[in-house]
Amino acid sequence: MRNAFHQQLDDLIVSIAEMCGAAGEAMESATQALLQADLVLAEQVITNHALIVQKTRKTEEQALTVLALQAPVAGDLRAVVSALKNIADVDRMAALALHVAKLTRRRHPEHVLPEEVNGYFTEMGRIAVDMGSNVKQVVLSKDAHRAEQLADDDDDMDNLHRHLFSVLMNREWRHGVAAAVDVTLLGRYYERFADHAVEIGRRVIFSATGESV
Repeated sequence: MRNAFHQQLDDLIVSIAEMCGAAGEAMESATQALLQADLVLAEQVITNHALIVQKTRKTEEQALTVLALQAPVAGDLRAVVSALKNIADVDRMAALALHVAKLTRRRHPEHVLPEEVNGYFTEMGRIAVDMGSNVKQVVLSKDAHRAEQLADDDDDMDNLHRHLFSVLMNREWRHGVAAAVDVTLLGRYYERFADHAVEIGRRVIFSATGESV
């Protein structure tokens, strides 16, 4: 029974890692669509999101099946509950990439971003994509040290997010309220994407060390 449980748990972890990778890829494509006002790419992200949702539901079913059939206790129970929470976080990561793509589609053929903030979103997109890839490896490897590094990436994202607000609040902003709202929303999407990746990393750290961070 224990061997069956651990095999099911391993399969669950692989599924979650794959979802992390898919969320990172979605954000990479969504960022390219955003920066280039690429409607075809934005539509691809939107269409592919349905596949991620299917994967999410299947992975949730895997976790609930483990709970129902194996009735884990103590550390094993914490592992399954953590897996369920990780599924919820990575589902939100993918949804945030979807929001970026939908805003790009809504404003097409115009560019969503004024040129002066393109650099911010190029870098925020790079950090988000790196975090998607890194959290995938963290989930697979259960490497607490690598999980801790996600917080450093999150700090970089937060700094960019704060600097972005300084641009929006500057009196020289000449792009109007609608553009300011779009930029504010987009900045929040990237910042929250990073936050969800960090939450997954924190659970990996707790599972590996027993210490909350």
